[in-house]
Amino acid sequence: MSGHSKWHSIKHKKGAIDAKRGKLFTKLIKEIIVAARIGGGDPDANPRLRTILLKAKGVNMPKDNIDRAIKKGTGELEGVEYTEMSYEGYGPGGVAIMISVLTDNKNRTAADVRHLLSKGGGNLGENGCVSYMFKRKGVIVLDGEKYSEDAAMEVALEAGAEDVVAESGIIEVTTEPDMFEEVLKALEAAGMEADSSEISMVADTTVKLDNEKTAKAIRLIENLEDNDDVQNVYSNLDIPDDFSMEE
Repeated sequence: MSGHSKWHSIKHKKGAIDAKRGKLFTKLIKEIIVAARIGGGDPDANPRLRTILLKAKGVNMPKDNIDRAIKKGTGELEGVEYTEMSYEGYGPGGVAIMISVLTDNKNRTAADVRHLLSKGGGNLGENGCVSYMFKRKGVIVLDGEKYSEDAAMEVALEAGAEDVVAESGIIEVTTEPDMFEEVLKALEAAGMEADSSEISMVADTTVKLDNEKTAKAIRLIENLEDNDDVQNVYSNLDIPDDFSMEE
């Protein structure tokens, strides 16, 4: 899990959440539309929608945007039909990569993902080639400079969290998916606001590369995340303690 914390730390320090807020809103809107289409527009009766709305709340998405997206999903407003797909492959140094997408054009997205992987020193693999290395987990990230690790650990573990790791100014709380909401609410009730919170795919084991290959892998992941159809990118990349993206 340590690699996961460092990856969040790098993204946090680069200000990725603020710098890409508009793109993030667009991706969340797609997720809300699909969740509402599949399970209905009532968050209380739709766990998937409820989880996405927690994520939207965490990045301060306006309520009007959320309401419109739900209505598009339920058919009250006209909207685009998105298809869920996933791709698996490898990055520099053999790093395992999982890519989840929501697209209105499968051929375009497949070509884009293949091109980005190839350009970034990786390659597309068959379905199942790396997914067995990952498990669904709730991941809640707190600012380690604002909150005490001991306090976060006490609250999170008491609420049913699986693990709490503090590293590089970040406190990362991991939960089983069905305990995610309960732990998040307990942290919020204790006055700890999450920098990010989501159901993620977390690698069972990680791969550590040298600085050059680590930087290449991170650039590949960031380029994939910049694609409009890509919702999430997961990898088993661990990051050396002395790693610096500037090198």
